[in-house]
Order: sequence, then C-alpha cells, then structure tokens
Amino acid sequence: MAARPILVYPDPHLKQVAVCVLAVDDSVRELIGDLVDTMRAAGHSVGVAAPQIGDLRRVAVIDVSHSKLGQQQPNHGLLEMVNPVILKRTGSRVFREGCMSVPEYTGNVTRAEDIVVEFTDRHGRRRVIESQGFEAVAIQHELDHLDGMLFLDRVSSLKSDVFRRKSR
Repeated sequence: MAARPILVYPDPHLKQVAVCVLAVDDSVRELIGDLVDTMRAAGHSVGVAAPQIGDLRRVAVIDVSHSKLGQQQPNHGLLEMVNPVILKRTGSRVFREGCMSVPEYTGNVTRAEDIVVEFTDRHGRRRVIESQGFEAVAIQHELDHLDGMLFLDRVSSLKSDVFRRKSR
C-alpha cells in the first residue's frame, strides 16, 4: 500500500462517474489500502475517494475520528466503503468544506445532517450505518466524488460561498 498523488481540479478524471465494483478482490483491497495511506499522509484529510487518485471505481474511505470536529461527536472510525449508496437523508445544514482536489479554496455547502448509507466493506460484507453531523457531511462529500462532483458544484454562489484558503 502507498500514498498516491491527489488529482487537482480541473483534472478531467474528477468529473467522471466511477463504476461499480463487481467483487471485492485483492485489487480492491489494495486500492482501499492506498486510499487510507493517502488520507493519512495528507495529515488533515478526513476522506478520499478513488477518482481523486485517478481510479474510477466506486470506493472511498472516511475517518473523522482524528479531526477536532469528528472527536466532538460519535463516529464510526475508519470507514472503507465499496459501492456506497445513501438510502436516507434528513435535516439540512450549511457546512464549510475543503477538498484536497481543490486545495486553494473552501466553500459553504448545504448537506443533510443525518444519513443512512449502505456499502460493502473490504471483507465483502454488506453494511448499513447511520451517520450524523460532521461524519455524515464527510461521507456525502466523498460520495459526490464517485459521481463526478466537487463541492464547487454544490455551492449556491461562486461569488459569496467560495473562499480562498488561508495559508497552512
């Protein structure tokens, strides 16, 4: 497993819809490992989706447990999601989002507060989880990548809802 380079907008891979994984095999488990390594190597990331590293399979990883916002709420720790689908969305909130594929900007995005998501894990088991708050926002953000969407596609106004990032 290895940390992989993140594609940056306007790379055309980021706007493509990822394809369903037919079986969780060694190549999918290797992809999951690379995604986890990539997320952790970034230091500040809470998730990454396969299209962000140029792989157009429906695979994403999320882990908000090490972030300040994630530690303030219950969460599921490391989620390794193959073919994830949101089954239910409730509530609504505006959240300031950033993305490794859009490194210079953040934006205000409206997301569901609570979601129910179904996915297959690295062992080929189907799982259904309920997620709230920051973790739910992170899951929705990563699943957008699988559909060829960036947070920029979800902001109401590019003039009033997108902000240049402060230097890190």
